[in-house]
Amino acid sequence: MAANSRCPAAEDPPGLETQRREVECLLRDCELRAGDSWFMVDHRWYEQWKEFVESGDQNSTCPGQIDNGELFEDVDSYHLKERLVENEDFVLVPAEAWHKLLSWYGMVDQQPPLERKVVDLPSTLKVEVYPVELFLCLHGNMENVTTAHFSRTDSIQSIQSAMCRVFSLPSTCECRLWMKSSDNNCERLRNVHVSVLDACLSSGMTVIMETRNADGTWPSTRPLILRNSPEEQDSYRGQPGVCGLTNLGNTCFMNSALQCLSNTPPLTEYFLQSSYLEELNFSNPLGMKGEIAEAYADVIKQMWSGHHYSVVPRVFKTKVGHFASQFLGYQQHDSQELLSFLLDGLHEDLNRVKNKEYIELRDAEGRPDQEVAEEAWRNHRRRNDSVIVDTFHGLFKSTLICPQCQKVSVTFDPFCYLSIPLPVSKERVMEVFFISLDPYAKPMQHRVVVAKAGKVLDLCLALSQTTGVPETQMVVADVFKHRFYKIYTPDESLNCILDRDDIFVYECNVQSEQQTLVALYLRERSHYRDYGSVSTTLFGHPLLLSVPRASCTQEALYPIFLERLARYVRVPKASEELEEDDDEDELYKSQTNGVSDDDEQEDAERAGCSQSGARSPDRSANGRHRDPAVPSEGHARAPPPPEEGDVHNACAGVAKPPCSGDAGPNDGHIHARGEESRTEVAEEENEEEEEEEEEAAAPAPQRDAGAQDDDDDDDDKREEACSPSSPANQQAAKTRACRRKKRLFDIQAVNCNGLEREMGPDMTLSSQPYVALDWDAETKKRFYNENEAEKYMKHGSMDVPLQQSTVQLQECIQLFTTVETLEEENPWYCPVCKKHQLATKKLDLWSLPEVLIIHLKRFSYTKFTREKLDTIVDFPLRDLDFSGCLLRKTTSNGEPPSRYDLIAVSNHYGGLRDGHYTSYARNKDNAQWYYFDDSKVTYATEEQIMTNAAYVLFYHRQDKMRKPCVAAPPPSSPTGDFFFFFFF
Repeated sequence: MAANSRCPAAEDPPGLETQRREVECLLRDCELRAGDSWFMVDHRWYEQWKEFVESGDQNSTCPGQIDNGELFEDVDSYHLKERLVENEDFVLVPAEAWHKLLSWYGMVDQQPPLERKVVDLPSTLKVEVYPVELFLCLHGNMENVTTAHFSRTDSIQSIQSAMCRVFSLPSTCECRLWMKSSDNNCERLRNVHVSVLDACLSSGMTVIMETRNADGTWPSTRPLILRNSPEEQDSYRGQPGVCGLTNLGNTCFMNSALQCLSNTPPLTEYFLQSSYLEELNFSNPLGMKGEIAEAYADVIKQMWSGHHYSVVPRVFKTKVGHFASQFLGYQQHDSQELLSFLLDGLHEDLNRVKNKEYIELRDAEGRPDQEVAEEAWRNHRRRNDSVIVDTFHGLFKSTLICPQCQKVSVTFDPFCYLSIPLPVSKERVMEVFFISLDPYAKPMQHRVVVAKAGKVLDLCLALSQTTGVPETQMVVADVFKHRFYKIYTPDESLNCILDRDDIFVYECNVQSEQQTLVALYLRERSHYRDYGSVSTTLFGHPLLLSVPRASCTQEALYPIFLERLARYVRVPKASEELEEDDDEDELYKSQTNGVSDDDEQEDAERAGCSQSGARSPDRSANGRHRDPAVPSEGHARAPPPPEEGDVHNACAGVAKPPCSGDAGPNDGHIHARGEESRTEVAEEENEEEEEEEEEAAAPAPQRDAGAQDDDDDDDDKREEACSPSSPANQQAAKTRACRRKKRLFDIQAVNCNGLEREMGPDMTLSSQPYVALDWDAETKKRFYNENEAEKYMKHGSMDVPLQQSTVQLQECIQLFTTVETLEEENPWYCPVCKKHQLATKKLDLWSLPEVLIIHLKRFSYTKFTREKLDTIVDFPLRDLDFSGCLLRKTTSNGEPPSRYDLIAVSNHYGGLRDGHYTSYARNKDNAQWYYFDDSKVTYATEEQIMTNAAYVLFYHRQDKMRKPCVAAPPPSSPTGDFFFFFFF
């Protein structure tokens, strides 16, 4: 790497283009092979590396050392966070690519590499990001628990062997294992040859081992924790269908979908009456050998037996993972996606058509809609005939029009559910922190409304209206881990900013050629004398401030930075003199690439600035800068403006020292409001200067009579004192060294990540200068007020509640049937033009099923944004009428039924990355509404059902609804009767 590179590496890496090409080739050509190692890398770091190598500029922002810190729960145990998402939180790279990156950039100290193995799971190869974490203990000593990780391909025998080693038991001992899930329900692990996956073991479960007694008996027929096991629930008689589902680990999405289907009367009765046994299709190549249908039947029969408080759907979950690899493991998924898979899987497992014939689809070609629709439905039933088609399938009309030749294509297509869009707002609410130019003003949190497709400038304009600060004096930055993750330009799109980002807007002086924008980091310096090393840790909030280029020297920047921190940094009083620790400073210099003042003195001597060998009047005897608040002896001249290269080096903390006779800092750069924070030493300086001026201005007659005779001698003495080699001058230097003070912090050049950097001679001010203020721990403790630094205020806009928009369900259905133009990624092939066209498309409802599933598309995805829409959809619980939007108006039997009542709702709470699923459902036997939250079931009222969490709606056509066969339960109390289902 070039000498001016700002990226520390374990070895000299190749050029940026070579790095990019080598890693991309490895990612492109490397295939998953069972047993191979892949490595997890923090997504932010990887994206920053890609931007770095794609820029082709080694002076651009370097990602620094590989840092996976954001992937861990804490830095002590390095336990991986739950529910990390690939390509959002981390990326996976093959071992060879990882070792290249590691050799080029190194890794943050102490962090372990996140190596993961490729496992051969049913129907797929996957990198096992989350091995199964199990708690192991012995029966009779369950307080002694140890944690172990196993692959899903490991056998139960391997767990048994591991437990024998952990608990110092002979491998030949006779033992048996029990697994205890999170709800304290236990099952015997009888077959030790099956895999962890097939045994349905998941993270958080406990495996209990018991060994046979000497007399040949077992300590217990079952572990004591098996109270309230399913066998002991035989005496329970509850309302059939009012049964919870145990969460196996992030399986709330599955439980929510199952509860909705469970309370769909025609489908549930079909399974309860065992009608499915005669229709299982074991030969359908599109099916799953009847296994999904049988597993679903088992769950339904248990839930509607009335003998269980809660059912553990472990076998069903395993079957789903076998046939749909996207649902393998225990990560969070989408309830609608599971519904789509399950309905399709049940249909193929129960398809009455054993041999599907090939049918060529025909276009309408001007034929009447009724004729074309009946033909399409007949063709569909010739290949697809099951209880799912009977219950859930409808028909819609699709009309495509070519924009070039005006060709009209009409087809009728079946559907199993309707995915209808929600109106998307064109505005966006953003919360930002405004940092005023006034150093004594606390950060102010604002809430502003901007256009979703707007620019960063639009954010500044909106904020300008509430702050009164011109948008031209604002700089927007994303702050992450005490540093600037990105500093935005005004013309960048707001789509680059996510809702979870911490956005700070800094007020800065109008930038011009005479000013430069400096990014300011705060670091705490730790010394390890035993090891001869120094480490730094970022803390606090970074700052952006505009400083005059002419003031870019360490002497001038120190008071400017000190004044900027005035709100939470206390300036030492005269009685709180900070002593220099020469050994400590030498240690710091030797372990960082910051240039010390001794080095600066040598540079100055090479440049001829100190030809006489005299020290600068604002420097101490050992060459260090004095505190700018301490007056220099004698009157100092103002320093000349440094050249451009020197200016930038000074901003980076490596400025050359001023020549002999140059003055210290330019106090004019300190804001007027900072005068009250001057030190007492500065006040003493002013008093001394006033006394000298009064003495110099005293009338001649008041002087000593012999003074005139001694003028010549005094002149000689003064000349001698000015000589740098004179004893008097040497003594004065020693006196100044004794009186000097240590600064609160040192100014150090860093890169964008807060790491030290070397300044090349060709660096210019066009790049962003980053500066760190390094604090000793003791100094920081005494003079840095951490509580005050973290304080902020809330603007009145934060108190205004966000108005939640509400739309009618009918509006969403109308939006579903609105004409739209196809996207470029999905064009239509026009048979007349003989090419793909961006045709206009319109969907219309032709016929509706007995049970209509409506999926509200709350998750909005575009090229630039991903968001969840929390709009409240006002959906009716009764009499949802589709007569106004159905194309099929009359048949031989008259107008088709088109009124529906709600029977179930799948809810999603939370955001894009995480969340929780529950469901409301109406029991088919007693017509009572219940709220299902995994294993917990409570009574519900109709007023509770409509919320902004409603995600999937189930409607039953009124002409097919059954009347309740049992009496409804008594009215619940005002606080609500409820059941909690736990197993101990």
